[in-house]
Amino acid sequence: MLETLSSGLSPLAAADVGRSFEPGTPVLLTIAALAIVLLLVLIIKVRLHAFFALIITSLATGLAAGIHYGEVFDVVVDGFSSTIGGVALLIGFGAVLGRLVEVSGGAQVLADRMLATFGEKRAPLALAVASLFYAFPIFLDAGFIVMLPIIYTVARRLQGGFMIYVLPSVGAFLMMHALTPPHPGPTAAATVMGADIGTVLVVAMLVGLPTWYLAGYRLGLLLAKNHPNMPVPDIFGEPEITEHVRAPKFGTVIFCLLLPLALIFYNTVFSTLESTGAVAADNVGLTISKLIGPTPIALLIATLTAMYLLYLRPRRGVQDIRSGLSDLVDKAFAPVCSIILITGAGGAFGGVLTATGIGDSIASALDSFGMPVILAGFLVAVAVRVAQGSATVAATTAGSIMAPSVAELGLEGFGLAAIVVAIVAGSITCSHFNDSGFWMVGRFCGFDTVTTLKTWSVIGTAIGVLAFLLAWVVYALVA
Repeated sequence: MLETLSSGLSPLAAADVGRSFEPGTPVLLTIAALAIVLLLVLIIKVRLHAFFALIITSLATGLAAGIHYGEVFDVVVDGFSSTIGGVALLIGFGAVLGRLVEVSGGAQVLADRMLATFGEKRAPLALAVASLFYAFPIFLDAGFIVMLPIIYTVARRLQGGFMIYVLPSVGAFLMMHALTPPHPGPTAAATVMGADIGTVLVVAMLVGLPTWYLAGYRLGLLLAKNHPNMPVPDIFGEPEITEHVRAPKFGTVIFCLLLPLALIFYNTVFSTLESTGAVAADNVGLTISKLIGPTPIALLIATLTAMYLLYLRPRRGVQDIRSGLSDLVDKAFAPVCSIILITGAGGAFGGVLTATGIGDSIASALDSFGMPVILAGFLVAVAVRVAQGSATVAATTAGSIMAPSVAELGLEGFGLAAIVVAIVAGSITCSHFNDSGFWMVGRFCGFDTVTTLKTWSVIGTAIGVLAFLLAWVVYALVA
């Protein structure tokens, strides 16, 4: 996402933080557990807003873990700002694009076509499959926000509770983001371990598709049964279709939604060609890809295009059309400001946990335990993920820690790719309060904190564990 699951500090940044004292690993583990309990008490019992609860807990955790009182606020701000830097752009552009699709009637057009093609009974599956394709080249946060208006529209039309439509799509985005290149976690882990990206992608899809179906789609439907009457959030507003303004054509809506994917994929292709030496650094295509292909820029271009195609062009001759567009953008920003702040606060909490050094301590201990290398890689990734929240950092760190041990085995091809997939499976496991994606998805779905733990966290953990087990099967067959 950016990285939806970004954190403030690198796991190695703990050495750069001033200390009042140096607690041992058992003490750090206790502090981390108590911090999570404090968060739950503040949010659930005291009913304090999640933003304030996260900031307070971050400060208290940093002080309790020995970060110098003169530096703890800087650590919190660093985690907050580095997360906001990427997330705010993606959520902002994505929210405006989503509102344009919803208000213009584009979401209704897509929903009608989808239901006519797949039928109402298969609507959750159709949304999940669409999410799989949409999640391939685009980060979870951006893709999920753009898909939401379609999910909202289908859920309103068919009734039956919002969760039955959104959770299968959440599972699709989680699986694709966690396991498959060109997403940053698996790409970085494959690179540091010397694995071929194409082979990793093949193994990731072999493992990921059954994992998505069982731990994403089927489990999502099962969890949704516990919330049969969950209302559809009203974030993007209602369509504004009148006798003077018609809904956009199906092809126009599809073009606006696929445009950012095309730009991002174009950038990915040229970045891959550059890394392999197939194109020179001054290649014109590469230069253009770096200009228009980064995810925030791709979403900006798509949003501006949608402003014209979905709003301005159909309303030619309507009075105060530009003022109406400005109001639309303001209304899109208003409900997501809280989400952006909470997401940044989650990054601050992750930054504090990272600065304590707990992730390094646990990872080093696991690496020296003498367990099978594929199991050790998975558990190291889980430990780093729990400690600091970022799936990309967890995958990259675990890959770096395990690379020497894996190199001694002389693995290559599918065996090495299976270990990479096992590691990135660990990086998506056990999402909780220090994961910015936890707060972003939960708030856009209208979930409270406990409900987010029971849905997002459960699905992510199930995907991680099942993907790891299947990767181990592949490893056993080929290694």
